[in-house]
Amino acid sequence: MTGASTGMGAATARELARRGFHVLAGVRREADGKALLADGIEPVILDITDQDHIAALVARIDGDRRALRAVVNNAGLPCAGPIEVVPLAEWRRLFEVNVFGHVALTQALLPALVRSKGRIVNISSLNGKVSMAGYGAYASSKFALEAVSDALRNELAPHGVQVVVVEPGGVKTEMAGLGLTSLNHLSARMTPEQNARYGALTQALPSHVAAFTKAGVTADIAARTIAKAATDRKPRTRYTIGAMTAFLIRASRFLPDRVLDRMTNSDLRKHYPAGSGRSTVVRPA
Repeated sequence: MTGASTGMGAATARELARRGFHVLAGVRREADGKALLADGIEPVILDITDQDHIAALVARIDGDRRALRAVVNNAGLPCAGPIEVVPLAEWRRLFEVNVFGHVALTQALLPALVRSKGRIVNISSLNGKVSMAGYGAYASSKFALEAVSDALRNELAPHGVQVVVVEPGGVKTEMAGLGLTSLNHLSARMTPEQNARYGALTQALPSHVAAFTKAGVTADIAARTIAKAATDRKPRTRYTIGAMTAFLIRASRFLPDRVLDRMTNSDLRKHYPAGSGRSTVVRPA
Protein backbone atom coordinates (compact mmCIF):
# COMPACT_ATOMS: atom_id res chain seq x y z
CA MET A 1 0.00 0.00 0.00
CA THR A 2 1.07 3.58 -0.58
CA GLY A 3 1.20 6.47 1.88
CA ALA A 4 1.95 4.27 4.88
CA SER A 5 4.41 6.56 6.66
CA THR A 6 1.95 7.86 9.26
CA GLY A 7 -1.70 8.22 10.15
CA MET A 8 -4.38 6.26 8.34
CA GLY A 9 -1.90 4.55 6.00
CA ALA A 10 0.35 3.28 8.79
CA ALA A 11 -2.69 2.16 10.79
CA THR A 12 -4.04 0.26 7.78
CA ALA A 13 -0.70 -1.46 7.18
CA ARG A 14 -0.72 -2.63 10.80
CA GLU A 15 -4.35 -3.76 10.61
CA LEU A 16 -3.68 -5.84 7.49
CA ALA A 17 -0.57 -7.33 9.09
CA ARG A 18 -2.63 -8.29 12.16
CA ARG A 19 -5.00 -10.11 9.81
CA GLY A 20 -2.13 -12.25 8.56
CA PHE A 21 -1.21 -10.50 5.31
CA HIS A 22 2.33 -9.72 4.22
CA VAL A 23 2.21 -5.95 3.73
CA LEU A 24 4.53 -3.97 1.48
CA ALA A 25 4.16 -0.50 2.97
CA GLY A 26 5.20 2.44 0.81
CA VAL A 27 6.99 5.11 2.86
CA ARG A 28 8.93 8.22 1.93
CA ARG A 29 11.72 7.96 4.54
CA GLU A 30 13.67 5.08 6.07
CA ALA A 31 12.82 6.33 9.57
CA ASP A 32 9.11 5.88 8.84
CA GLY A 33 9.77 2.36 7.66
CA LYS A 34 11.69 1.40 10.81
CA ALA A 35 8.61 2.18 12.90
CA LEU A 36 6.65 -0.46 10.95
CA LEU A 37 9.22 -3.27 11.08
CA ALA A 38 8.27 -4.28 14.62
CA ASP A 39 4.76 -5.10 13.40
CA GLY A 40 6.01 -7.54 10.76
CA ILE A 41 5.52 -5.08 7.90
CA GLU A 42 7.97 -4.76 5.02
CA PRO A 43 8.60 -1.06 4.33
CA VAL A 44 9.43 0.03 0.78
CA ILE A 45 10.75 3.47 -0.12
CA LEU A 46 8.09 4.69 -2.54
CA ASP A 47 7.36 8.04 -4.11
CA ILE A 48 4.50 7.32 -6.51
CA THR A 49 5.60 10.20 -8.75
CA ASP A 50 9.01 8.55 -9.25
CA GLN A 51 9.03 5.96 -12.05
CA ASP A 52 12.23 4.37 -10.71
CA HIS A 53 10.55 3.73 -7.36
CA ILE A 54 7.55 2.19 -9.11
CA ALA A 55 9.79 -0.02 -11.28
CA ALA A 56 11.65 -1.24 -8.19
CA LEU A 57 8.36 -2.14 -6.51
CA VAL A 58 7.18 -4.05 -9.58
CA ALA A 59 10.46 -5.99 -9.61
CA ARG A 60 10.06 -6.76 -5.89
CA ILE A 61 6.53 -8.12 -6.45
CA ASP A 62 7.37 -10.05 -9.62
CA GLY A 63 10.24 -11.73 -7.79
CA ASP A 64 7.95 -13.04 -5.04
CA ARG A 65 6.16 -16.37 -5.36
CA ARG A 66 3.22 -15.00 -3.36
CA ALA A 67 0.37 -13.51 -5.37
CA LEU A 68 -0.42 -9.81 -5.17
CA ARG A 69 -3.78 -9.76 -3.40
CA ALA A 70 -4.53 -6.03 -3.31
CA VAL A 71 -3.14 -2.57 -3.99
CA VAL A 72 -4.26 0.16 -1.60
CA ASN A 73 -3.72 3.60 -3.16
CA ASN A 74 -3.63 5.81 -0.07
CA ALA A 75 -0.85 8.37 -0.72
CA GLY A 76 -2.11 11.92 -1.01
CA LEU A 77 -1.52 15.61 -0.50
CA PRO A 78 -3.91 18.06 1.18
CA CYS A 79 -4.70 21.54 -0.13
CA ALA A 80 -6.96 24.35 1.07
CA GLY A 81 -7.64 27.77 -0.38
CA PRO A 82 -9.83 29.61 -2.87
CA ILE A 83 -9.51 28.43 -6.46
CA GLU A 84 -8.52 31.90 -7.69
CA VAL A 85 -5.47 32.12 -5.47
CA VAL A 86 -4.11 28.52 -5.36
CA PRO A 87 -1.13 28.72 -7.76
CA LEU A 88 -1.24 26.51 -10.85
CA ALA A 89 2.01 24.91 -9.74
CA GLU A 90 0.24 23.73 -6.59
CA TRP A 91 -2.66 22.38 -8.66
CA ARG A 92 -0.20 20.41 -10.81
CA ARG A 93 1.67 19.08 -7.76
CA LEU A 94 -1.63 18.04 -6.18
CA PHE A 95 -2.83 16.15 -9.25
CA GLU A 96 0.61 14.60 -9.77
CA VAL A 97 0.31 12.85 -6.42
CA ASN A 98 -3.44 12.46 -5.85
CA VAL A 99 -4.28 11.28 -9.38
CA PHE A 100 -1.39 10.66 -11.77
CA GLY A 101 0.79 8.87 -9.22
CA HIS A 102 -2.01 6.42 -8.45
CA VAL A 103 -2.66 5.86 -12.15
CA ALA A 104 1.06 5.22 -12.78
CA LEU A 105 1.30 2.69 -9.95
CA THR A 106 -1.94 0.98 -10.96
CA GLN A 107 -0.83 0.68 -14.58
CA ALA A 108 2.46 -0.87 -13.49
CA LEU A 109 0.87 -3.41 -11.13
CA LEU A 110 -2.14 -4.39 -13.22
CA PRO A 111 -0.45 -7.38 -14.93
CA ALA A 112 0.21 -8.90 -11.49
CA LEU A 113 -3.31 -8.09 -10.31
CA VAL A 114 -4.89 -9.65 -13.40
CA ARG A 115 -2.85 -12.81 -12.86
CA SER A 116 -3.99 -13.06 -9.25
CA LYS A 117 -7.51 -11.68 -9.81
CA GLY A 118 -6.68 -9.21 -7.08
CA ARG A 119 -8.16 -5.93 -5.96
CA ILE A 120 -7.54 -2.18 -6.17
CA VAL A 121 -8.63 -0.02 -3.23
CA ASN A 122 -8.55 3.70 -3.96
CA ILE A 123 -8.72 6.04 -0.98
CA SER A 124 -10.86 8.97 -2.03
CA SER A 125 -12.62 11.37 0.34
CA LEU A 126 -15.91 12.97 1.25
CA ASN A 127 -14.53 15.73 -0.98
CA GLY A 128 -14.55 13.26 -3.86
CA LYS A 129 -18.33 13.59 -3.83
CA VAL A 130 -19.00 16.96 -2.18
CA SER A 131 -16.99 20.08 -2.98
CA MET A 132 -17.29 23.36 -1.12
CA ALA A 133 -15.72 26.78 -0.83
CA GLY A 134 -12.04 26.62 0.05
CA TYR A 135 -11.60 22.98 -0.86
CA GLY A 136 -11.92 23.11 -4.65
CA ALA A 137 -8.40 22.05 -5.61
CA TYR A 138 -8.30 19.07 -3.26
CA ALA A 139 -11.86 18.06 -4.13
CA SER A 140 -11.06 18.25 -7.85
CA SER A 141 -8.26 15.72 -7.43
CA LYS A 142 -10.52 13.38 -5.47
CA PHE A 143 -13.40 13.77 -7.96
CA ALA A 144 -10.88 12.72 -10.62
CA LEU A 145 -9.85 9.66 -8.60
CA GLU A 146 -13.52 8.69 -8.27
CA ALA A 147 -13.90 8.87 -12.07
CA VAL A 148 -10.75 6.80 -12.60
CA SER A 149 -12.11 4.22 -10.16
CA ASP A 150 -15.49 3.97 -11.90
CA ALA A 151 -13.86 3.42 -15.28
CA LEU A 152 -11.37 0.89 -13.89
CA ARG A 153 -14.14 -1.05 -12.16
CA ASN A 154 -15.92 -1.59 -15.47
CA GLU A 155 -12.76 -2.22 -17.49
CA LEU A 156 -11.36 -4.80 -15.09
CA ALA A 157 -14.52 -6.64 -14.03
CA PRO A 158 -14.32 -9.04 -17.01
CA HIS A 159 -10.77 -9.92 -15.92
CA GLY A 160 -11.62 -10.68 -12.31
CA VAL A 161 -10.02 -7.58 -10.75
CA GLN A 162 -12.25 -5.72 -8.30
CA VAL A 163 -12.02 -1.95 -7.79
CA VAL A 164 -13.23 -0.47 -4.51
CA VAL A 165 -13.37 3.15 -3.34
CA VAL A 166 -13.10 4.25 0.31
CA GLU A 167 -14.41 7.72 1.17
CA PRO A 168 -13.17 9.00 4.56
CA GLY A 169 -14.42 12.20 6.15
CA GLY A 170 -12.74 13.58 9.22
CA VAL A 171 -9.89 11.37 10.43
CA LYS A 172 -7.63 12.38 13.30
CA THR A 173 -4.29 12.45 11.49
CA GLU A 174 -1.50 14.94 10.73
CA MET A 175 -2.61 15.46 7.12
CA ALA A 176 -5.05 18.30 7.86
CA GLY A 177 -2.32 20.33 9.54
CA LEU A 178 -0.05 19.97 6.51
CA GLY A 179 -2.69 21.56 4.29
CA LEU A 180 -3.11 24.50 6.66
CA THR A 181 0.61 25.31 6.56
CA SER A 182 0.38 25.97 2.82
CA LEU A 183 -2.84 27.94 3.41
CA ASN A 184 -0.97 30.36 5.68
CA HIS A 185 1.58 31.04 2.93
CA LEU A 186 -1.25 31.45 0.44
CA SER A 187 -3.04 34.02 2.61
CA ALA A 188 0.11 36.06 2.96
CA ARG A 189 0.50 36.25 -0.85
CA MET A 190 -3.05 37.36 -1.66
CA THR A 191 -3.49 40.73 -3.32
CA PRO A 192 -5.63 43.36 -1.53
CA GLU A 193 -8.43 42.62 -4.00
CA GLN A 194 -8.23 38.90 -3.34
CA ASN A 195 -8.07 39.53 0.38
CA ALA A 196 -11.28 41.53 0.14
CA ARG A 197 -12.97 38.58 -1.52
CA TYR A 198 -11.48 35.70 0.46
CA GLY A 199 -9.90 37.06 3.66
CA ALA A 200 -12.74 35.87 5.89
CA LEU A 201 -12.86 32.51 4.11
CA THR A 202 -9.16 31.82 4.48
CA GLN A 203 -9.36 32.72 8.17
CA ALA A 204 -12.33 30.37 8.62
CA LEU A 205 -10.72 27.35 6.97
CA PRO A 206 -8.24 26.42 9.76
CA SER A 207 -11.04 26.41 12.35
CA HIS A 208 -13.34 24.49 10.01
CA VAL A 209 -10.70 21.84 9.29
CA ALA A 210 -9.84 21.55 13.00
CA ALA A 211 -13.50 21.10 14.00
CA PHE A 212 -14.10 18.53 11.25
CA THR A 213 -10.97 16.61 12.21
CA LYS A 214 -11.78 16.71 15.93
CA ALA A 215 -15.24 15.28 15.23
CA GLY A 216 -13.76 12.55 13.04
CA VAL A 217 -12.75 8.98 13.75
CA THR A 218 -9.33 7.73 14.79
CA ALA A 219 -6.85 6.37 12.27
CA ASP A 220 -7.33 2.88 13.74
CA ILE A 221 -11.10 2.97 13.13
CA ALA A 222 -10.55 4.20 9.56
CA ALA A 223 -7.99 1.42 9.06
CA ARG A 224 -10.53 -1.25 9.91
CA THR A 225 -12.85 0.00 7.16
CA ILE A 226 -10.01 0.12 4.61
CA ALA A 227 -8.90 -3.40 5.58
CA LYS A 228 -12.50 -4.56 5.19
CA ALA A 229 -12.62 -3.02 1.70
CA ALA A 230 -9.41 -4.84 0.83
CA THR A 231 -10.43 -8.25 2.19
CA ASP A 232 -14.23 -8.66 1.99
CA ARG A 233 -15.04 -11.65 -0.20
CA LYS A 234 -17.77 -9.71 -1.96
CA PRO A 235 -16.88 -6.03 -1.44
CA ARG A 236 -19.17 -3.11 -2.04
CA THR A 237 -18.06 -0.65 -4.71
CA ARG A 238 -17.78 2.09 -2.07
CA TYR A 239 -17.22 2.31 1.67
CA THR A 240 -17.64 5.52 3.69
CA ILE A 241 -15.87 6.35 6.93
CA GLY A 242 -17.78 8.42 9.48
CA ALA A 243 -21.50 9.06 9.99
CA MET A 244 -21.37 12.65 8.73
CA THR A 245 -19.56 11.55 5.58
CA ALA A 246 -22.20 8.91 4.85
CA PHE A 247 -24.98 11.48 5.41
CA LEU A 248 -23.47 14.18 3.19
CA ILE A 249 -22.66 11.78 0.35
CA ARG A 250 -26.20 10.40 0.40
CA ALA A 251 -27.63 13.93 0.58
CA SER A 252 -25.55 15.01 -2.41
CA ARG A 253 -27.31 12.42 -4.56
CA PHE A 254 -30.80 13.76 -3.88
CA LEU A 255 -30.66 17.38 -2.75
CA PRO A 256 -30.74 20.23 -5.31
CA ASP A 257 -27.36 21.90 -5.72
CA ARG A 258 -28.54 25.17 -4.13
CA VAL A 259 -29.78 23.36 -1.03
CA LEU A 260 -26.49 21.48 -0.65
CA ASP A 261 -24.64 24.78 -1.15
CA ARG A 262 -26.63 26.35 1.68
CA MET A 263 -25.88 23.42 3.97
CA THR A 264 -22.12 23.44 3.39
CA ASN A 265 -21.85 27.24 3.42
CA SER A 266 -23.86 27.47 6.64
CA ASP A 267 -21.47 25.07 8.35
CA LEU A 268 -18.45 27.00 7.05
CA ARG A 269 -19.84 30.40 8.12
CA LYS A 270 -19.83 29.28 11.75
CA HIS A 271 -16.05 29.60 11.56
CA TYR A 272 -15.87 33.06 9.98
CA PRO A 273 -14.22 35.76 12.13
CA ALA A 274 -16.73 37.57 14.34
CA GLY A 275 -18.52 40.35 12.51
CA SER A 276 -17.11 39.43 9.12
CA GLY A 277 -19.05 39.02 5.89
CA ARG A 278 -18.11 37.57 2.54
CA SER A 279 -16.79 40.93 1.33
CA THR A 280 -15.10 42.01 4.57
CA VAL A 281 -11.40 42.77 4.30
CA VAL A 282 -9.51 40.63 6.80
CA ARG A 283 -5.75 41.03 6.75
CA PRO A 284 -3.79 37.85 7.31
CA ALA A 285 -1.62 37.87 10.41
